[in-house]
Amino acid sequence: MDWLTEHKIPVGRTAKAVFDWMNANLGGIFDSIADAMEAMIDAILWCLETPHPLIIVALFVALTWALQRRWTICFGVLLGFLFILNQGYWDETMESLTLILSACVVCMGVGVPIGIAAAHRPRLYAALSPVLDLMQTLPTFVYLIPAIVFFGLGMVPGLIATVIFVLPAPIRLTYLGVSSTPTPLLEAATAFGATPGQRLWKVELPYALPQIMAGLNQTIMLSLSMVVIAALVGANGLGVPVVRALNTVNTSLGFESGFIIVVVAIMLDRMLRVRS
Repeated sequence: MDWLTEHKIPVGRTAKAVFDWMNANLGGIFDSIADAMEAMIDAILWCLETPHPLIIVALFVALTWALQRRWTICFGVLLGFLFILNQGYWDETMESLTLILSACVVCMGVGVPIGIAAAHRPRLYAALSPVLDLMQTLPTFVYLIPAIVFFGLGMVPGLIATVIFVLPAPIRLTYLGVSSTPTPLLEAATAFGATPGQRLWKVELPYALPQIMAGLNQTIMLSLSMVVIAALVGANGLGVPVVRALNTVNTSLGFESGFIIVVVAIMLDRMLRVRS
């Protein structure tokens, strides 16, 4: 078997050469992306941290009522936020929510249009499928390497790694929702003189809305699962105390911060769960 290993395919060297070329020639583009994302992160963080915590709690409870119309879920969200305040993890939770909301803005803003385009162009989706599979199956730690190379340390590389990992979910679910629109509905819209744009906005998107909302839910859940990994590249949030607990073998800190992440995940899932 030595002859096989002696002629190793240069996967690693090729990837390094590509990243080195991109870093040397596309630095201005990466700086512009970093500036835009940093501005978005700062704006969201300011909105979450400037008001009194109880005002933010009241806003989230009101949003839960507007989305679910169930007082039991609103009460659960209220208890969850009060528990976070009781444990002293408010700032870390707001930082993690900033990363999650930023990832949602980018992923839904990019993923939904791509999903719509793929639903109307089967060849495009066939070409995208292996790329989406690669994005979902490649170990998430691998995303941190180019993120650090191109964007340094901080919240931006954490956001970039999160977006790469999460983006396939809204693309696939939007594609599923739009492509599964019943043919009789489309034919009826066409018979009444609807243009392709009108079919999209008045037939396909309303029919696909539950799937798109499920994509938003998955985007939030997957983004939350990345908070610990994002902390390894300098992103603030609930991942920082988890990493600190791991480094110091601090069981108390690890269970506290880990349980807060679970509480946040449950609250966000109940808030955005699509009702059948």
